[in-house]
Amino acid sequence: MSDAPQPRYQRIKDYILSGIRDRHFLPGCKIPPELELARQFGVSRMTVNKAVRDLAEAGILLRFAGDGTYVAERKAESPLLDINNIAAEIEARGHGHTAQVILLEALPASEEVALRLSMRAGGLVYHSLIVHFEDEVPIQLEDRYVNPAFAPDYLKQDFCERTPNDYLMQSCPLTDIEHSVEAVLPGVAEQALLGISAAEPCLLVLRRTWSHKKLVSFARLTHPGLRYKLRSQTRVKK
Repeated sequence: MSDAPQPRYQRIKDYILSGIRDRHFLPGCKIPPELELARQFGVSRMTVNKAVRDLAEAGILLRFAGDGTYVAERKAESPLLDINNIAAEIEARGHGHTAQVILLEALPASEEVALRLSMRAGGLVYHSLIVHFEDEVPIQLEDRYVNPAFAPDYLKQDFCERTPNDYLMQSCPLTDIEHSVEAVLPGVAEQALLGISAAEPCLLVLRRTWSHKKLVSFARLTHPGLRYKLRSQTRVKK
């Protein structure tokens, strides 16, 4: 392990990041001026400027000439190409996850759901409708259909305590995913459950998941567009 002292600008970055994490510096609020931070840490303004510039380049801060530096309003973010547990994503951001189960039922598969799950129309499927919250703000409406043959205990789960993703990963480990993403306007039900207006655009992710060639579930994941973004990173082969 290196015993090299921490760069002075890194101490200032850590201070700002800690303040954001602990909600001393809230999104949309101004952080202390550079001269004040320079006096507080006993460093030059140039050192403070480097710390602030690095955080601005990372999208954590917003700088406005003649006005000051503000904490950016950051959207919740999910990787598009992975099967992630939304509760774990939220907790990794230092926020609290809660869920409200709207529906948990068995019902005959509609033609659309049967097609999505490669089963016959009218066959039994399990259905859940859940709103996921980040610090009490709704960020995802999860409308999921599951083939009972591969997740027989689905309806017995308490999805306020664990997510469907967590249960499915343990009962039939998910190995493959298919995603499509659309921009949509919310219907009346989505507006009510997500607390948004009819004019607010949403990101709709249609997701199918497999476990070793068995098609397990189909989900519609609706996110308020002003609160959420999806991210994809792919390594280009040389």
